[in-house]
Amino acid sequence: MIKMIASDMDGTLLSSHLAISETNKEAVLEAQAQGIEFMVATGRAYSEAKPALDDAGIKCCMITGNGAQIFDENGEAIVTFSIDKKTTKEIMTTLREKNLYFELMTTNGVYAESQPQRVENFATLLANQVPHLTFKMAIAMASTHLNMLPVHYINNYDDLLVDDSVEILKVIAFSDEGPKLLRPIADELEANGPLYVTASFPNNIEINHKDAQKGNAVKLMAEKRGIGLEDVMTIGDNFNDVSMLKVAGVSFAMGNAEEDVKKIAKYEADTNMNHGVGKAILRAISENL
Repeated sequence: MIKMIASDMDGTLLSSHLAISETNKEAVLEAQAQGIEFMVATGRAYSEAKPALDDAGIKCCMITGNGAQIFDENGEAIVTFSIDKKTTKEIMTTLREKNLYFELMTTNGVYAESQPQRVENFATLLANQVPHLTFKMAIAMASTHLNMLPVHYINNYDDLLVDDSVEILKVIAFSDEGPKLLRPIADELEANGPLYVTASFPNNIEINHKDAQKGNAVKLMAEKRGIGLEDVMTIGDNFNDVSMLKVAGVSFAMGNAEEDVKKIAKYEADTNMNHGVGKAILRAISENL
């Protein structure tokens, strides 16, 4: 019997318009009404993830930064896995040598060095997700959405490395060349440091502390609640979801998921455009998966 559900956000719980549909919302609330704990497990920072949940009226625990932090339902951080500053400096040196644009997720929010580059990268994601969306329209949508999310623009990331009040949770790098360019860089970084490198979209790599994985975070939360992993359900669409799909007794890959991710999950849900999360939750409840 399902007692806990952990869902990814982008490409999963969220539609291509980056909102939680009414169908998904009602299914989540129904699960919570039946005593099933629902939480999101996202690559987003807390400040980037919370607005969509607030808009839908969903209050829950949150696994953020791919497992770098876990927050309780009141927004208090209860677990943090950060990258030490020396390792962060080495990551940044490698990415700069490769001429890659990257951003830093920290305990003080997300930092970026270039607003135009940030908008362009997000627009590329939208254009790839939404059929018939022109890049010009994607730029407009990206600008509107990103303006609603808190981000700190900084002249040089090096300033953060000497600020003891800030911990580095994740480094995310982008390239339009995709896995062909990014995968070798990911392998190089993992070989040289205590890191876990994954991806949430074809045009990025996400670099975390080796223990910052969604699967580890789901296991920790299940243990805290006294719930066996056989009674946990996870839902995701991309490679940063693989660790939690592997640990759960019931796992769903979205219909829009990467094909290699679908091979790992036990079940396949509908797409994020067709309320796949909501349908999967209701199926799990009705069929007692």
